[in-house]
Amino acid sequence: MKYRHLFFDLDHTLWDFETNADETLRHLFAEHNIGRHGVTVEKFIKEYSDINHGLWRLYQSGKITQQQLRVTRFPRTFVQLGLREEDSPAGISEQFTDILPQKKAVFPYTYEVLDYLRDKGYRLHLITNGFRDIQYIKLDSSRLTEYFEEVVTSECCGHLKPDTRIFEHALERTGATSQESLMIGDNLECDVLGAYNAGLDQVYFNPDKRRHFNQITYEISCLSELKEIL
Repeated sequence: MKYRHLFFDLDHTLWDFETNADETLRHLFAEHNIGRHGVTVEKFIKEYSDINHGLWRLYQSGKITQQQLRVTRFPRTFVQLGLREEDSPAGISEQFTDILPQKKAVFPYTYEVLDYLRDKGYRLHLITNGFRDIQYIKLDSSRLTEYFEEVVTSECCGHLKPDTRIFEHALERTGATSQESLMIGDNLECDVLGAYNAGLDQVYFNPDKRRHFNQITYEISCLSELKEIL
């Protein structure tokens, strides 16, 4: 077979971040009675998601730290909602990071495809920009730990995707070569372009079928399509 080592992204590729975050935010909205401020749960989730995505872009470009991301996203959400930073409940950020990784939703066909790939003899690994402590809890909660030989986090090697050094670190750690490796992820910049620049073929997981003009080795909208490639 052409590939021996398959490197997956975790969030938004296998672990359904949006579904799990939605459940967590609804729980926190109710627990802290945030609706008393005249805000709907849908508006709260939308503003938080927009703020969080923006902060993650800053984090991935090295402009803010992990701690800054964690402590500022909820106060900024409340300001964006027309409220005050002080209206953000004490401890809500810690609650979010405690509850979220215990959620179990994964994308359709995740287990079926991972079983298929493992049974065919592929060696499976993860490369993630997510926080190390959180990612391991997610893997355990969603019963994904058993599938992966190596979990390479940006914290463990000091570089974030799309920096080629995290891919090079992953290859070295797994004993793989770029020619026999394939990166599978949902993010065009971090996963696809990063892997391309490191010499790896790529699978762009694009469930929303977003338009783009990038040259990609493979593109899928459902994980089950990996069976047609591998």
